[in-house]
Amino acid sequence: MPVVRASDALVHDLHGVRFVSYAATATGSREICAWRGEVPPRTAGPAHVISREEVFLVLGGTPRLSLDGERHDLSPGDVAIAPAGCSLVLENPADEPAALWVTTSTGLEAALADGSRLSPPWAR
Repeated sequence: MPVVRASDALVHDLHGVRFVSYAATATGSREICAWRGEVPPRTAGPAHVISREEVFLVLGGTPRLSLDGERHDLSPGDVAIAPAGCSLVLENPADEPAALWVTTSTGLEAALADGSRLSPPWAR
């Protein structure tokens, strides 16, 4: 069974958020991707529509997740399930950082409001 050490996790920064990738095709996973999302204080990511279901587990802080326009203020231990095809916005309105563990199936894509598509390397 492959093991990904914390020191070997792949780090990506996008839209002010850090994505620390542990499980992805690049690290030997074939079906599931999992990463730690680190959201600085007072940061909001762009709205995007996801092609695959995502599951968010809050590790720390109090992030806000909007799913199809419905806002959900989350706390450590809370889990949010975003269905494929929904519009998603992740933000951290608080003064302290937020951290989340996120999982999805490989091949996730995001469609941004400007019509561009993103195939993030942490979800391949």
